[in-house]
Amino acid sequence: MKKKQNVKILVIDDEKVHRFMLSSLLKEWGWESVEADDGTTAVAAVEEGPFDAILMDVRMANMDGMEALQKINAINPAIPVVIMTAYSSVDSAVEAIKMGAHDYLTKPLDFDRLRQTLEAATQHKRQEDEDNRLDGSSREETGIIGASQPMRELWEMILQVAPSDANVLITGESGTGKELVASSLHARSRRAEGPFVKVNCAALAENLLESELFGHEKGAFTGADRRREGRFAQADGGTLFLDEISETTPAMQAKLLRVLQEHELQRVGGQETLKVDVRIIAATNRDLEQDVAAGRFREDLYYRLNVVVLQVPPCATGPAMCLCWPITSSSGLRPRTSGR
Repeated sequence: MKKKQNVKILVIDDEKVHRFMLSSLLKEWGWESVEADDGTTAVAAVEEGPFDAILMDVRMANMDGMEALQKINAINPAIPVVIMTAYSSVDSAVEAIKMGAHDYLTKPLDFDRLRQTLEAATQHKRQEDEDNRLDGSSREETGIIGASQPMRELWEMILQVAPSDANVLITGESGTGKELVASSLHARSRRAEGPFVKVNCAALAENLLESELFGHEKGAFTGADRRREGRFAQADGGTLFLDEISETTPAMQAKLLRVLQEHELQRVGGQETLKVDVRIIAATNRDLEQDVAAGRFREDLYYRLNVVVLQVPPCATGPAMCLCWPITSSSGLRPRTSGR
């Protein structure tokens, strides 16, 4: 097993046995850990020294995980915080994401999922700064050219976001180059050697989109004469770009949410559960916050996709791949709240 050098994780849980178990696991995986028994102790630890990630329970005495999360974000918002909870609910999950959590896990913990989540949370620690930079020739190879201030701002954001495994939501009018932004993010990510798979959610009816995304078994429906792998499976180890995500139905949104939460799926007509490791980049030309308020888009899915936002405004000289967009607003590597 390859060791993860110089990565320090703060483990916060009021159950001593659970803290010991987690610290032992982290040591086995090659990470250093520091323990805290409640939110108050954890906040003090963050004030005293840096951590590369935090693994924190929700229900604790003195100061619970949600309050501690707010205080930790105020001290150092760059630390990824993974929330653990035995009270799995959409409300608590959405609240944790809205308040700045990197991700959340439910107890009893799935250790494989725990390790994957911490790998993603600490990826920035193992990424060399020089690897986050593109020279001019590499930038031109992606199709984005120009040396203006807006272009430099665009590249700074792409280079900041790309190494993370955080889901990205790209917004902007049709024709402004959202797919090119997604492609550039993938090209600079740790998944660059993996597949970059694209799906236009507006181009297919719901039943066809389900088969396209998840695949199907032979005989699942009329015309299904053989098993077919879906786009999620094809993108395993890479990036899946979901264009026009706002055009999906509520039923499809629920199925997408399950994959994002559990990292697993079933083919249409199948019983086998398939694990997938996919980064999601979604795009829309609509205001998803308005769609959430109107009940057209699931709030919990919105906050799963809305971890990082890149807003691509229309080009002053017209759309059609102008490639001169400034980034007018972005949340960096922090989740947005609903009041943007």
